[in-house]
Amino acid sequence: MKFVSLFVYMSTVLCVSEMEADPSGFNIDAPRWDQCTFWGRVKHFFNITDPRTVLVPERELDWAKAMVEKSRMGVVPPGTQVEQLLYAKKLYDSAFHPDTGEKMNVIGRMSFQVPGGMIITGFMLQFYRTMPAVIFWQWVNQSFNALVNYTNRNAASPTSVRQMALSYITATTTAVATAVGMNMLTKRAPPLVGRWVPFAAVAAANCVNIPMMRQQELIQGICVKDRNHNEIGHSRRAAAVGITQVVISRITMAAPGMILLPVIMERLEKLHFMKKVKVLHAPLQVLLSGCFLIFMVPVACGLFPQKCELSVSYLEPELQDTIKAKYGELVPYVYFNKGL
Repeated sequence: MKFVSLFVYMSTVLCVSEMEADPSGFNIDAPRWDQCTFWGRVKHFFNITDPRTVLVPERELDWAKAMVEKSRMGVVPPGTQVEQLLYAKKLYDSAFHPDTGEKMNVIGRMSFQVPGGMIITGFMLQFYRTMPAVIFWQWVNQSFNALVNYTNRNAASPTSVRQMALSYITATTTAVATAVGMNMLTKRAPPLVGRWVPFAAVAAANCVNIPMMRQQELIQGICVKDRNHNEIGHSRRAAAVGITQVVISRITMAAPGMILLPVIMERLEKLHFMKKVKVLHAPLQVLLSGCFLIFMVPVACGLFPQKCELSVSYLEPELQDTIKAKYGELVPYVYFNKGL
């Protein structure tokens, strides 16, 4: 564990320029990379979704939170270096919820997407031929997704146990029905088509799971704020925009691995030596899935800004009237956290 922490810390230190050596006046909440650009967001999420942070001890995560809170209050301990603050912020962003500041469960963190996702994706792609295996791995995948969706929800819109259960059952049913139905339809199709069935099931389930898990936002609206973080109201249209972006990101995250990997395996399995080591096919798919996910997780998370900007003219008419009556033309845009 100490080696992992040191390795993660050193990788952070190497990214800090000499100009950042003095922590005086350092704004720990200011993004290191421009979040208005795609590549800036990719770098940001590559930093906080680093799977190595999953292995960092709890006491070090608590230290990171304390350092971030002290930095925000301007009471950083003497001798603290910028490298230490950046490392603390990396750990804080990877393990604590951005809205509540509470520590997230390990499996639900975006930094667990690579280790968790590679295992599930690899086995879904390997065991797609038999009905029991299809049902089991789709159930496992939706259980994992439901936990991730709940963990990374917008905390300003609480979700009841009933809503979570309904979302979980609906998404799992959708995934299983899609996988089973397409498996039956593709029995006479080329083998490669059958290998793509898991992706179709995952995409269909994402279109159901995320909106269902966050349905409270669609019913009551998501909290929108002005540029200075002052709460203005709640918007259902803003919620729909944020949830749509999350659905697109999740499907994009899975697409390259689940579309290209079946093509790769279809060719590899025809090789003579691969036919002799069938027991290694599943571990190989898990490994290759990880190779795809380690890049696609930050890329997919960075497709859209985390802090969404939406024109007031797009909001509900009644909310527009409220904003104009209170602020006039001083608030042309509202902002909200779209979730992950």
